Amino acid sequence: MTTGANFITNVLVNTIQIYLLLLFVRILLSWFQTAGWAQQAMSYLSPITDPYLNIFRSFIPPLGGIDLSPILAIFSLQIIASLLGSF
Repeated sequence: MTTGANFITNVLVNTIQIYLLLLFVRILLSWFQTAGWAQQAMSYLSPITDPYLNIFRSFIPPLGGIDLSPILAIFSLQIIASLLGSF
């Protein structure tokens, strides 16, 4: 691959890794919804992460109050990042 293509691939993989971190933080904060500091952080993270998570929520509805869609969302992003990283 050329250097320009390597640069673009690295930028995409790094962007996906940052988004995965944001998803992970958002998931952890959802466990502390009653804390004021968690609600403030969620107000910033929800508009960034919820559109992506809503795609998977349409396929996997919450089961007994447990939302399993983030597992599939994170798994799919990790697959995409590893595929991009292998080129």
